[in-house]
Amino acid sequence: MRVDLVLRNWPLFAEGVWITLQLTLIAVAVGFAIALPAGLARARRAPFWEPVLGAYVYLFRGTPLLAQTFLIYYGLAQFGWIRSSWAWTFLRDPWWCAAIAFSLNSGAYATEIVRGAVATTPKGELEAAAALGLSPRQSTWLVLVPSALRRALPQYGNEVIFMLHGSAVASVITLRDILGAGRTLNAKFYLAYEGFLTAALLYMAITFLLVWLFRRLENRYLRHLGAAR
Repeated sequence: MRVDLVLRNWPLFAEGVWITLQLTLIAVAVGFAIALPAGLARARRAPFWEPVLGAYVYLFRGTPLLAQTFLIYYGLAQFGWIRSSWAWTFLRDPWWCAAIAFSLNSGAYATEIVRGAVATTPKGELEAAAALGLSPRQSTWLVLVPSALRRALPQYGNEVIFMLHGSAVASVITLRDILGAGRTLNAKFYLAYEGFLTAALLYMAITFLLVWLFRRLENRYLRHLGAAR
């Protein structure tokens, strides 16, 4: 293995790590902003929003992330009215296309996580909140949402890791993320596996840190449920 080439090209992989972390964190943050109200609406079966959100969740959970990224990056460019609109400033940039696709995808999966956590919240918690004189709005944001999010931590940790791994799709639309850096190294020096092996090790290192972080959060917020390991 040509470790010397990997070490000499460490700025290439440093840039790849930065792009991967950017896309992953933005996708998770925007996805959570979508999932919290969407998950609550689905759990409560809001008359108007239920079919709309159900279609959104089914669309993005039922199709591959690669296809979604291609449709946004290549597909939207086929419409002249989009190319002549203000949105083209962002949609012609592969970084923004990846961020949009990843955020919508993460939002769909996280919506179901939040919906499940809200739906399984013990009714006794809400009854206790009502007995204390809390209004329905106060019960939702002070009792229901915090309780549901605590129980959703393990599943949400998995979603963050899946999004990290899914972000490798960015390399196919010219972004030099971690996998893109590995492909660039292999192509530049006619290597067989050094770039891919380095990329795999970097993904494993970041995954280890994420697992450690979510375990700490679980140990803190799920200790009273006996669910933290």
